[in-house]
Amino acid sequence: MAETVKEDSGVVNWDTDEDDRYGLKPSELFGDHKWKIEKFSETNKRELHSDVFEAGGHEWYILMYPEGCDVRSHLSVFLCVANRDKLLPGWSHLAQFTIAVVNKDSKKSKFSDTLHRFWRKEHDWGWKKFIELPKLQDGFIDDYDSITIGAQVQVISDRVDRPFRCLSSHYRRELLRVYLVNVEYICKHFFEERRSKLVRLIEDKESFGVFWLEMDQNSRRGICREKMDVILKEVVKTFFIEKDVTSTLMMETLYNGLKALEGQTKNNNAMPSLLDSKEVSAPVVTVDKDMFVLADDVLTLLERASLQPLPLYVNYKKYGDEVNKEDIERDERRLTELGRRTVEMFVLAHIFSKVEVSCQEAIALKRQEELIREEEEASSAKTEQKGKRRGAKRDKKSKKN
Repeated sequence: MAETVKEDSGVVNWDTDEDDRYGLKPSELFGDHKWKIEKFSETNKRELHSDVFEAGGHEWYILMYPEGCDVRSHLSVFLCVANRDKLLPGWSHLAQFTIAVVNKDSKKSKFSDTLHRFWRKEHDWGWKKFIELPKLQDGFIDDYDSITIGAQVQVISDRVDRPFRCLSSHYRRELLRVYLVNVEYICKHFFEERRSKLVRLIEDKESFGVFWLEMDQNSRRGICREKMDVILKEVVKTFFIEKDVTSTLMMETLYNGLKALEGQTKNNNAMPSLLDSKEVSAPVVTVDKDMFVLADDVLTLLERASLQPLPLYVNYKKYGDEVNKEDIERDERRLTELGRRTVEMFVLAHIFSKVEVSCQEAIALKRQEELIREEEEASSAKTEQKGKRRGAKRDKKSKKN
């Protein structure tokens, strides 16, 4: 169920996606299922199948091996695509999913999540060593000799041309509790890597600055813009790694950051309401229709970007059974700010790379012109010397005569 928080918190209803041109919303691509296995200790089957359930327009089921699949003393659990024999050639779908074995004490429930692209030859995915069998006696098997397994499945409608909204609000919130620190690390690593390259440009600021100041206004204006699709294809290529379990949350972060940039452009007062003033930096990039545009002069932004690190939020609180709405809102805001700053740095680094290439080409052309001029001067001097020597020979010959 979508959850709307109060408007003055600055957090929007994340399950209301106005940009629905790209297919179903994440909430419409999400499904969950609980499977209760009664008289578990009396089970003598090698494998058990749950009922089929629907998620994202596809049918799934949970496959469980009570005594392990190719392993001993472990419960093996997998998520499977139903009716795989009926799948058409070329069928494939990416899904982030979580499987849980429920404990009487909810804090002790065993969860594992991963990301996998399902297709005909890889229609099942999961864990052979999900949990050791002796541990099931510690609250996983209830007083009625039953065990409950749950699955949450988020089918991802992936696109190669832009960051995409991945997760339903409920599922994202669960992953956020676990992986926000990982996402922050990914953003920080990228940010610092790109920032170090900009620092090297500042070290060569004299030639770079001279080149920029000599460029005419139309050329400056053109080089400070780039089509969104060009940037976003590179964003997806850089951050979306299928086997990285944080990647869907990372893509969600970039999506929220992109939306924040678009909202910031439409309403300059949007960001202070979206984020605490301490967390917000002055805009670096604006959005003009289908283009990213630098918000200030190149040299000014170069100076700012090279000196302004990505601040980290370190005072994380673990969510207990009772979720604190303020903590959730804080982490949602942090997710958005991380995405906004990362997209800005991506655009900035991309445009600066174009400027740097143009600068290097201009320097190379200037150097080539200097070499040509030097060669021409040397050739002219050589010709002049030859002329002088000829003249000297003629004078010498005339004196003899």
